[in-house]
Order: sequence, then structure tokens, then C-alpha cells
Amino acid sequence: MHLEEFAEGGSFLHGLDPRVKFLTVVPYVLVIAVMQGLKGPAAALSASAVLAVLARLDRRKLLSRLVAVNAFVTLLWIFIPFSYPGVAAFQIGPLTATREGILYAVSITLKTNAIVLATIAVLGTSEVFSLAHALIHLKMPDKLVHLFFFFYRYITVLHEEYGRLRNAMLIRCFRPGTNMHTYRTYAYLVGMLIVRSYDRSQRIYQAMLCRGFSGRFPVVSHFRLGKGDVAFGLSMAALTAVLAIV
Repeated sequence: MHLEEFAEGGSFLHGLDPRVKFLTVVPYVLVIAVMQGLKGPAAALSASAVLAVLARLDRRKLLSRLVAVNAFVTLLWIFIPFSYPGVAAFQIGPLTATREGILYAVSITLKTNAIVLATIAVLGTSEVFSLAHALIHLKMPDKLVHLFFFFYRYITVLHEEYGRLRNAMLIRCFRPGTNMHTYRTYAYLVGMLIVRSYDRSQRIYQAMLCRGFSGRFPVVSHFRLGKGDVAFGLSMAALTAVLAIV
């Protein structure tokens, strides 16, 4: 399980200061989230697509992320058009889809994809350690930064542990089904993950104490703001302002 698959690359966005990335992408995403209608979200999606192109992201990996996100958006299309008040567009049995409901679902779809593309292109092109370091510089609470860092770092470890337990189940000819044996087996699997996670956390904590951890991570290298960072920050600020008034 590789959670930093987009952080490897040599594009312009990969080399930007993570502090600038946070300061520009957060207002950009918030503006997109509160947009109304279709014109603004469509323009935001186009801008986010340009960012994805500039980041030179792997198309197959990016497409897989978008498919996963839009799988959840599809659920909205099942309910919103039939529950949103407005003028009737078409009818399926006793259910009536409204024109306003369809437009609202389209707007949500555009905004969701715009936000995901922008987040991956801007923040996904930095390593998690750099992002955590940037959050410290931006005066975010240390505990929240540590929580973010450890969650991101050890979710991979938990996935590997799950893989080992699952392989052990398959070796023992386990075949899932709709029966009590399957439910009991999956309950044991979840229980073992919790126990092993707790045991691993204790060992990690003891190792950190042995290395002199006192609530802060010592950082040797620090960020330096360059001309490219300033240019990107000003460009994103202008883009965000334009989208806010669209």
C-alpha cells in the first residue's frame, strides 16, 4: 500500500514549498465548496485539470482515485434528483426527478472532482513528512500534526499486517460466505488487528522515548521560499479570487 505514489516526480508542483501549497489550496478548495450553480464549478474543474496536467500525474493511478470518489458521488445521483424540490423532469414509477435536483447533483459532481484533482495535484505531490513540517511552520497544534503524521505513516503498516493475517486465513482454506463461521472469522481478524496495533504502538512509543523524544520532532533542514513559490502563490490567489466572483 503506497500512499505517497504521487509524491514521486520532477514537475514544477513537486518542487514547490509545502507551506505555499497549504496557503493556496485551502482557500481554493473552500471557494469551490461554497459555489452555486454550474458555471463556477465547471470553471473550477477546468482549473484543477490544468493543475493535474502541470503535476504530470500518472493517468492510470489518477483515474483509479477518481473512479473511487465518483463511486460515492453516484449514490447522490440515486437520491438527490428524486428528493430535491422543483419542476418535474421525468418520472420513474412513483418517483419524480426534478430539474433542480439534477442540476444540483451535477454541481456536486463537478465540485467534488475539482477538489479531488486540486488536492492531489498540489498536496499529493509532496511527501507526508514535508507536509507535516509545513504544518508546524504554519503554527498548527503539535498534537494534531503528530496525529496526522502517525496516522499517515502507520496506516501502511496496518495494511501490511492485515495482508499477513488475510494470507494466513487463505492458506487455511478460508472461503467467505454468509454464515456464522465467516462472521466469526472476520471478527477475529478485526480483534487481532486491534491487539497487534496496540502492541505495535507501545513498541513505537518506547523506541521514541529511547531516542529522546520530548514532544517535538527535531528538523535539520528548513524550507526556503523561491521565486517559483511566490509566482505560484500569486497565481493561485488570483485564480481563487476569479472563481469567487464567477
